[in-house]
Amino acid sequence: MANHEVTATEFLQTRRSVPAKMLGLPVPDRDALLPLLTAAARTPDHGKLEPWRFLVLERGAMGRLASLVRARAVELGYDAERTAKGAGQFETGNLAVVVISSPKSVEKIPQIEQIYSAGAVCLSLLNAALAAGWGANWLTGWPAHDRDFITAGLGLAPSESVAGIIHIGTRAQTPPERPRPDLAALVTWVQE
Repeated sequence: MANHEVTATEFLQTRRSVPAKMLGLPVPDRDALLPLLTAAARTPDHGKLEPWRFLVLERGAMGRLASLVRARAVELGYDAERTAKGAGQFETGNLAVVVISSPKSVEKIPQIEQIYSAGAVCLSLLNAALAAGWGANWLTGWPAHDRDFITAGLGLAPSESVAGIIHIGTRAQTPPERPRPDLAALVTWVQE
């Protein structure tokens, strides 16, 4: 096994998302972000449909979206805690990439496979950012699933949805480790 393969395996076995509230400045500029997006786009994609796209939210957009989330929460009658949680990632975030699931109408490729591909893009982007030395976190929250917000705030078409919002920045502190899955309880070996 080549040395770089061991390193990649070790990275994947020890990778740790950084909570969005622990991300600060600086954030990657466009030149630093493009290689991460390129890596994320190299994901399984049955039929080569590219059933996803990226929306990069810079600081100015984050403030606008936080205001929209708060207004939408009032319309929906949400309490202060739910409102703050929904708006928080936009109020404190400095850079985020929205991975938009944008399925194509192709009979041969089931829509669910296209949605899974968008999820794979999210994880690939998260891992690319972490591997490049940035802190990163994959979030959604209620605004990401609210049709009025994603239409007005993010400009999504009716057939599109948010697969994930990947926040990227400088790790302000090292996050604590968390419990990991017990593989003995999750893996079934089938021999015949």
